[in-house]
Amino acid sequence: MIRIWVLAARLRTLPAAVAPVLAGTALAGNHGDIDWLAFASALLGALFIQVGTNLSNDYSDARRGADTDDRLGPVRVTAGGLVPPRQVLIATYVSFGLAVLCGVYLIAIAGWELLAIGAASIVAGVLYTGGPRPYGYEGLGEVFVFLFFGLVAVSGSYYVQVQELPWEVFALAVPVGLIAAAILVVNNVRDVDTDRRAGKRTLAVRLGRERARLLYVAMLGGAYLSLAAAVAGLCAWV
Repeated sequence: MIRIWVLAARLRTLPAAVAPVLAGTALAGNHGDIDWLAFASALLGALFIQVGTNLSNDYSDARRGADTDDRLGPVRVTAGGLVPPRQVLIATYVSFGLAVLCGVYLIAIAGWELLAIGAASIVAGVLYTGGPRPYGYEGLGEVFVFLFFGLVAVSGSYYVQVQELPWEVFALAVPVGLIAAAILVVNNVRDVDTDRRAGKRTLAVRLGRERARLLYVAMLGGAYLSLAAAVAGLCAWV
C-alpha cells in the first residue's frame, strides 16, 4: 500500500518544488544568516503543496476522463482503480493541511503576506485540473507554473529570510520558473493524443507536438539566457 501512495505522490515532480526554495534561500544567505527553521518550514510546505496538487490532479483528471488506459507515463492511482477516489481526496486535504501547519511559523516571523502566498498556491494547485473551469485544460498550465514555481516560490522563500524583495530575487526567479514550465511542456507533449481525445486543451494540444517541442527548447534557452543576464546585472550593480 505504501508503494501505491508513493506512486500517487509522484515523487519525481518534487525537485521542481524544492528548487525554488533552495534558490531563494541561497540568495538570502548572501545577505545575512539563514533562519534554518524558516528554511525547513518553507521546504516542507512546498513539498506538501506539491504532493497535494499531485493528488488533487489525480482525482480530478480521473473524474474528467483524462487519465485513460492508453495514456503514456506512470499509472494514475484513481483512474487505475488502485485507490478509491474518496481516499485520494482525503489525502489531498491532509497534504494541504500539513502545508498550512508548516506556514504557521513563516507567518509568525514574516507577516500575514505569507498566508496569502500559501493560500494562492494551494488554490492554484487545486484549480489546475479541478473546479468548473480548470486552467490546465485551457492551455494556461505553463503560465501558472512559471508564476508559482518561479516568481512566487523563489521570492517567498527569500522573503521569509530577509523580509524584503530586491530586484535580484525576481531576476533569479525567471530561470527557475522557465525550467519548471518546461517540465510541464514535456509531460503535455507526451500526453498530447490522450489529452486531445479527453478535451484537455493543454498548450501542447493547442500548438501541436512539433511547435510545443520548439517552445520547450525556447524555454530552456530563455532560462539560461535570463540567468546570464541576471548574473551580469548583479556584477554591474556591485
